[in-house]
Amino acid sequence: MFTAALPTTNSSTLNWVPLDLFDAIRDLKRELNAVILAHYYQDPDIQDIADYIGDSLGLSRQAAETNADIIVFAGVHFMAETAKILNPDKLVLLPDLEAGCSLADSCPPDEFAKFKAAYPGHLVISYINCTAEIKAMSDIICTSSNAVQIVNQIPKDQPIIFAPDRNLGKYVIEQTGRDMVLWQGSCMVHETFSEKKMVQLKMQHPTAEAIAHPECEPAVLRHASYVGSTTALLKYVQQSASREFIVATEPGIIHQMQKVEPQKRFIPAPPINNCACNECPHMRLNTLEKLYLCMKNRTPEITLPPATQAAALKPIQRMLAMSRTVGS
Repeated sequence: MFTAALPTTNSSTLNWVPLDLFDAIRDLKRELNAVILAHYYQDPDIQDIADYIGDSLGLSRQAAETNADIIVFAGVHFMAETAKILNPDKLVLLPDLEAGCSLADSCPPDEFAKFKAAYPGHLVISYINCTAEIKAMSDIICTSSNAVQIVNQIPKDQPIIFAPDRNLGKYVIEQTGRDMVLWQGSCMVHETFSEKKMVQLKMQHPTAEAIAHPECEPAVLRHASYVGSTTALLKYVQQSASREFIVATEPGIIHQMQKVEPQKRFIPAPPINNCACNECPHMRLNTLEKLYLCMKNRTPEITLPPATQAAALKPIQRMLAMSRTVGS
């Protein structure tokens, strides 16, 4: 049972009331007809209370299909924006508005507009880890689950701009043989993994399989026996006969891996420095207490300019149509 002392006002006096947060959140879900969507990189407590846990593609599908009146998005800002774009008339809440994304921040809209103008005739495919403004300037959105499949559906004579993640872009180029123009953005978490430490860890655990997310740098991906999205990594550890895995992505996914394969061992890939840099600081801003308070107070709310929202919807819908056969 997870309890917390949360403030409440009684007349002019500030009191502290103990709550079982899991029960309180469940009560609010029923009262508000709310759905909680959580990314695999969230705190384990949030994953355990969520109605749906997934990667960006799965979360987009859930956001598009939900019948809930309120969407509570336990993730980062661009994910909640995507839910709002898909549900313009619904209330979309994010427990902490400061839960941003270093990759999305690495692609400022004004600079990207100039970059796009320098390559006329190019189709813009943008990774979903970008702001609503970048989505509005894109032709198709993709996720790490479907990026290769989507690029393979584009005519070979059609030049492509791929943004904002250069590492995912390089991986897609390698898998498809396409020559794409890459925006030079990156994720602070996935770029922190050390190739040297990865090799040392593999020497210490010679029977362990190294698995990695394609946002990692090519030097790290070379040492992985399997590369895939967070959902794909989760499915892989269930299918593999290996008993040990070195996991090169945000370690929040290990909570789900341990739940589905309790007899297997999962070792977080080490960052360059002796720090917790392999944990996304933005994802970890959301807490169970903030989740409860945002539902109780129905704030912070995600809002977007209508024109941006309408323009960003088209490339997301195109992605969903082009990736119907990709597992979420």
